[in-house]
Amino acid sequence: MIGLISATSAGAAARDRLAAAWPDRTRVYDGPVADTLRAAFGECAQVVCFLATGATVRILAPLLSDKGADPGVVCVDEGGRFAVSLVGGHGGGANELAVEVAELLGAQAVVTTATDAVGVAGLDTLGLPVEGDVAGVTRALLDGEPVVLEAEVGWPLPALPFTAAEQGAYRVRLTDRAVEPASGEVLLRPPSLVVGVGASKGAPVGEVLDVIEGALAEAGLSARSVAGLATVDAKSEEPGILEAAARLGVPVVTYSAGELAGVEVPNPSDAPLAAVGTPSVAEAAALVGGGELLVPKRKSGGSPAMATCAVVRRPSRGRLAVVGLGPGARDLLTPRAREELRRAAVVVGLDQYVDQIRDLLRPGTLVLESGLGAEEERARTAVAEARKGLAVALIGSGDAGVYAMASPALAEASDDIDVVGVPGVTAALAAGAILGAPLGHDHVSISLSDLHTPWEVIERRVRAAAEADLVVTFYNPRSRGRDWQLPKALTLLSEHRSPTTPVGVVRNASRVDESSRVTTLGELDPATVDMMTVVTVGNTATRIIAGRMVTPRGYRWQEEAK
Repeated sequence: MIGLISATSAGAAARDRLAAAWPDRTRVYDGPVADTLRAAFGECAQVVCFLATGATVRILAPLLSDKGADPGVVCVDEGGRFAVSLVGGHGGGANELAVEVAELLGAQAVVTTATDAVGVAGLDTLGLPVEGDVAGVTRALLDGEPVVLEAEVGWPLPALPFTAAEQGAYRVRLTDRAVEPASGEVLLRPPSLVVGVGASKGAPVGEVLDVIEGALAEAGLSARSVAGLATVDAKSEEPGILEAAARLGVPVVTYSAGELAGVEVPNPSDAPLAAVGTPSVAEAAALVGGGELLVPKRKSGGSPAMATCAVVRRPSRGRLAVVGLGPGARDLLTPRAREELRRAAVVVGLDQYVDQIRDLLRPGTLVLESGLGAEEERARTAVAEARKGLAVALIGSGDAGVYAMASPALAEASDDIDVVGVPGVTAALAAGAILGAPLGHDHVSISLSDLHTPWEVIERRVRAAAEADLVVTFYNPRSRGRDWQLPKALTLLSEHRSPTTPVGVVRNASRVDESSRVTTLGELDPATVDMMTVVTVGNTATRIIAGRMVTPRGYRWQEEAK
C-alpha cells in the first residue's frame, strides 16, 4: 500500500489525482502532517508526501533503520514539478515509484541513485538475494575498475560491465553454495535448488525443517537458493510441509502420483508406493523438471522417521524475450518493452530497429545486429545466445508476433529456455488510428510479399476477404521488385466492392516523416505505394466522414444510409 500525505490544498489536489488513478494501491492520510507521515511510514510499503524534502527528512530521520527494511519515500514539491526519490530507492522501490508519480502528474522524476542515474543495473535490484560488499563492488563498477563475474551456476543476468580478466580486486559470485563473501566480493543467490519432500501424516514442521536444513548443510548449499519445495498431490495440504515452506519463504509445488512414478530415481521404496501410489516422493518430486541430484533421499532423525527430502540443482535456463518495438515513435514503445530491453544482456535485431532503441540499452549490452533479409539467422542467433544461459531480447517492429520475429524464433526454440512475448503496437493499428476508425468491425491483415508465401495462397486469401466483406490491411504492398501484386489484389477486391470504397494509405506511421491520405478504391494509384506503406481498404459499410475513414460496428448504419 502507498500512503499519501499532503500539507497544502495544492498538495491535496495532486494527492487526490494519485488516489483516483490508483484506488487499490493508495491510502490517504488526513491530519497533522508529522503525525500522519510517521503513521504512513510505519504502516505502508511506500509513501508519497507532498512536502519539502527537508521537512520530510527531519520528520523521518528518527524512524530510519535499514535500507532493506525502510519503505520507499517520494517527495513531490508544491508546484508539482518534481517527484524526488528520497528514501529506499532500490529496497523500497522509491526510484520506480518516482517515475510512476512523475508520469501521472506530468512532473520530472529526480533519481540520484548512482547506478540508476548512469543506467547500470544495481546488484540489489536483480531479484536475487544478495550478500557482501554491495556498496564497494557497485562503486568499482561505476568507476570502471575491474570486476570479475564468477558464475558457478547459470542465471540470466542483465548487462553488467564485468571484466574478462580472471583476477581482480572485486568479484561478483553467482553461487548456491553456503559460503561467506570475501573482501570486495558480492554473492548473488540464484533460485537454482529444488527440495523434494515426503512426509507422514502429521509430521511436525520442526522435523521437516530439520531434515531439509540438515541436507543443505551437509551438501554445503545455501537455503537462500532454494526455489521451492516439491511433493506429491496427496501431501498438498500437509501442515508440516506448508509451514516449512512458509518459514523458508518459498512455494510448494505438487505433482500427481502418476507423474512421480514415471521419474527414474536411485532409491525407490515400497512404503510411499503403498501410501500414495508412487515408489518415490522426495527424489522424484525434486527430479521432475530434470537436473543434478545433489542430495539423495535423506530421512529425518525422528523415531520413526516422519519426513524425507532430496535436493536437486535444476538445469540453468536462459531467457528469450521477443519484443515488439511498435511502429517507431518512442511514446508508442510500451513500458514492458523498455523493461525487457533493460533486462537483456544481449539484444538481437535488424540494424535499423536497433538504432531506434540503442540509447535505452544498459552499458555493456552485447548488440548483435544484421541487415534486411536475415530473419531466420537472427532467430537462430537469439535462441543460441539464450541457450548459453543469457538474458536475450530479440526485437522487431510493430508487434513481434505479426509478420515479424516471434514466429521464426519460436519455431527454433525448444523447452530448454524460457520465452517471453512482449506485444507491441502493430502497423495496422498505428495506421488505423491515423486514418480514423477503419478497423471498427471485422478485419484482416494480409501480406502481399510472396517471398515466403506462394502467390496462389495469397490470392486465395484476398478473394476470401473480399467475399466475406472484411476490411483489409495490406502489409508489404509493393516494392521495386514486386510491383504487380497490389494492383492484382485491388482488382480482386473491386469484384465485390464499389470504386467509391474508402482506402487509407499511411507511410511511416508514427515516425517523423509520416504521411497519410484517404482515397478510394477506384482512385488509388498503386505506384504511390512502397514497402514503408500500409494500405487499408474498407468494407461495404466503411464511410469517409470529415476526411476520416469510419467503419461502423454494425450494419444498421449501412441500411439507414440506403
